[in-house]
Amino acid sequence: MLPDIQRAVGLQHTDDQIAALAKEIAALPRHIAEIENKLEGSKRKLEHDRAALAANQRERKRLESEIQSQNDKISKLKSQMMDAKTNEQYRAFQHEIGFCETEIRKFEDRILELMTESEPLDQNVKAAEKILAEESKKVEAEKNQARERTAADQKEIEKLKQERARVIAEMSPKVVSEYERIRKNRRGVGVAEAVNGRCSKCNMILRLQYLQDLKRGDRMMTCESCGRILYYNPPESFEELTAATHAVQG
Repeated sequence: MLPDIQRAVGLQHTDDQIAALAKEIAALPRHIAEIENKLEGSKRKLEHDRAALAANQRERKRLESEIQSQNDKISKLKSQMMDAKTNEQYRAFQHEIGFCETEIRKFEDRILELMTESEPLDQNVKAAEKILAEESKKVEAEKNQARERTAADQKEIEKLKQERARVIAEMSPKVVSEYERIRKNRRGVGVAEAVNGRCSKCNMILRLQYLQDLKRGDRMMTCESCGRILYYNPPESFEELTAATHAVQG
């Protein structure tokens, strides 16, 4: 294998690592957004439960105020009833007082219902507060981990870029230019290995003579199908050599 092709293979490996790290860095904000959205859902749940409990408490206060108002009305009616001149006036006051007492009983019954309803509402609020506190803690921890991971990935990318620059400096400009051109047009992959008589990236079978030329490794060759720079690693064992031969003959 030509030294420049060997360097191009290493360069591809470095570029793959850089791409994987960049992808991870890009994915981390999306992950944080997802868990923050979940946290927003828990916040809305808590707000809803608190609103329900507050509405229950407001209604109870309103009814207590209504009861006080009816009691004040009863006191006033009883005072006026003492000055009644006729039986009809007296009975009219009694009727009004009876109506007020009926209203009070209705309000008291509703207050008892609201008190019964308030217990599970209060439990819902406490449960939602607990869940929100736990999720907030988890989100903050994950955000810190994401920041640390991003910093580590960025540091590693800088190291890989330095390695990339070193390798490129050792390669001929022609091979570098060809590698970069192909990589740009082939989704970041400019080099492919010939495995079992096929291009490992596009999976097309290589012509027998073409494969023989590639095995000599005396010049840069590209896949006739996808255009990527091809390289060939000789098998290291008899079993691998036999398998490769059968694959080409098949």
